[in-house]
Amino acid sequence: MSETQLKEIADFADMIVNGYAFTIAGDVVRVLNLNSPACAAVFSSEGEMLETSMDDIELHIVSDYLRRNADALEASHAYVLQL
Repeated sequence: MSETQLKEIADFADMIVNGYAFTIAGDVVRVLNLNSPACAAVFSSEGEMLETSMDDIELHIVSDYLRRNADALEASHAYVLQL
């Protein structure tokens, strides 16, 4: 992934926490590790992991970021997370 593509993703993200870009897309939340773009995950609005290329440790960290920052993510996008 090029630097330009990463910048576009970061600019479009609804929230960035410790290098992870969180983007609401329809009824899912997409997460991309901006420092390692091969690592990504997709979560449902209930916080259920639907798809990932992350290892278990990174996935646990990202799901914790999502849970702890759900209010900020909801506020930035008028989206309701049911975590």
